[in-house]
Amino acid sequence: MNVFQIGAAGGVGRRLTRLLAARGDSVTGMHRGPAQGETVREAGGIPVIGDLITDTVDDLAQKMQGHDAVVFSAGAHGTGMDKTTLIDGKGLQKAADAAALAGVTRFVLVSVFPDALRGGEAGDGFEHYIKVKKSADVYLTRTDLDWLIVRPGTLLDTPGSGRVTAGPAVEYGDVHRDDVAAFIDAALHEPALRRVIVELTSGDTPVADAVARLTA
Repeated sequence: MNVFQIGAAGGVGRRLTRLLAARGDSVTGMHRGPAQGETVREAGGIPVIGDLITDTVDDLAQKMQGHDAVVFSAGAHGTGMDKTTLIDGKGLQKAADAAALAGVTRFVLVSVFPDALRGGEAGDGFEHYIKVKKSADVYLTRTDLDWLIVRPGTLLDTPGSGRVTAGPAVEYGDVHRDDVAAFIDAALHEPALRRVIVELTSGDTPVADAVARLTA
């Protein structure tokens, strides 16, 4: 499988690249700066320069040509509400339109759990982020792509367990970035898991079994 990753140098992205490369898949990782390109390369991917803000849909489509799937895990990461709108929101819209233009029907979006930090003191920036991510989800669901939206809980950098709780609606909780990457790796290779939203937290079910149950 040839996978095009947007956000490949990020916490989930580079972990996913390692998993895909280990099973023999080819990964093209889009990045903005030289340091990120080296991160993509070290994980086993092929780096390619790209920018969700300045690239057009045609620009992105040209980069996606020849791939079997797109994974979108990019984000503004707290750099301001304007960047959140342009990357997490309009950037996702561009990427989805580009995938359709390039004939890449499989599209996986890493979104956010709707209960994330609810009731806390997250501030206006985070509330804007949640709103933008929800609108991006809605946009993707209205395309003709074979989309899959994964909504992980609070992301942890500590080593994963390989076990998760996954479903259309699960109780809010934490989840390891290792396990999010493992879930996407398995989901990409299960074509029947398509056009659904999956919430994901740590749990007791092995990742492969969780994917199988969702397609049963």
